[in-house]
Amino acid sequence: MEKNFIIAGFGGQGVLLAGEVLANAFMLDNKNVTWYPSYGAEMRGGTVNCEIVMNDSEDVSSVNKAETDFIVALNQASFDRFLPKVKKGGWMIANSSLVTEAKTRSDINYMFVPMTKLADDLGNTKMTNILSLGVLAKASGLTDPKLLENALDQVLPPHRKNLLPLNCKALKIGYEYDLSLARA
Repeated sequence: MEKNFIIAGFGGQGVLLAGEVLANAFMLDNKNVTWYPSYGAEMRGGTVNCEIVMNDSEDVSSVNKAETDFIVALNQASFDRFLPKVKKGGWMIANSSLVTEAKTRSDINYMFVPMTKLADDLGNTKMTNILSLGVLAKASGLTDPKLLENALDQVLPPHRKNLLPLNCKALKIGYEYDLSLARA
């Protein structure tokens, strides 16, 4: 079963790290994965996204598909840009701290979660990216939070290992968020 993901936001939100963690979690689960980062020349503050394609079989296809199963939009520009790419029946998971809750399509599922606010409540808004992975894991049912924690441990560079406990806490908060509140 192949599933496609896009994580998008602005430079500095940790979009590429989140995508790398998700891809590594799938690999730890013996899935085949393609991960592709995309960012503008301006980096911090500019548009950043990454695509992840996961498949149980070795026939994992390439990125840049016309339609995607799951999109995580961490800001308004990403929500607006990628909304048309959500497959019918797919999911738009948006950071309602920075995205206006608007449901302009009736053929997809929406989930609005105040990710930046939840990360701020944790004490560090830079954890929004990892918190979003917890929400995605819960909504999709395609990966386990423990695999994401293990992937975080593998992906974080040595000089950032001190942030692993806080990242794991953010992941847990995202995973334990009451998704019935996100579908309002």
